Amino acid sequence: MTQLSFTTKAFLTRPRTATLTTLRPDGTPHVTPVRFTFDPATGLARVTTRAGARKARNVAAGGPSAHVALCQADGFRWVTLEGRATVTDDPARLAEAIRRYTARYHAAPPDPPDLTVIEIAVDRVLNLNL
Repeated sequence: MTQLSFTTKAFLTRPRTATLTTLRPDGTPHVTPVRFTFDPATGLARVTTRAGARKARNVAAGGPSAHVALCQADGFRWVTLEGRATVTDDPARLAEAIRRYTARYHAAPPDPPDLTVIEIAVDRVLNLNL
């Protein structure tokens, strides 16, 4: 992953909603609004969701080659994070996702019984006006 500018890092810490694009098993895109966190030190983005949600099922169906795009926009400024995604319900990884989400959005994420986390190993960052 490339180095991010200070303004890009700052932009990605604001408590905004983004869109997550995954691919359905038939190859068509599925775009949904999400809240997420991003750790620039490790290049890992996290989205908490239900295991039964379409986005989680799409990532799981894609296996180890599942690629996603996560885009946060504000007017004519935007950042897109792309990379391989996996779904996990590992308690330690889920706890870390919840901790980061709570710090960013100043509230815990929803807590359904099938809470899981989509982890995105970011390998490409695109942006405009940052």
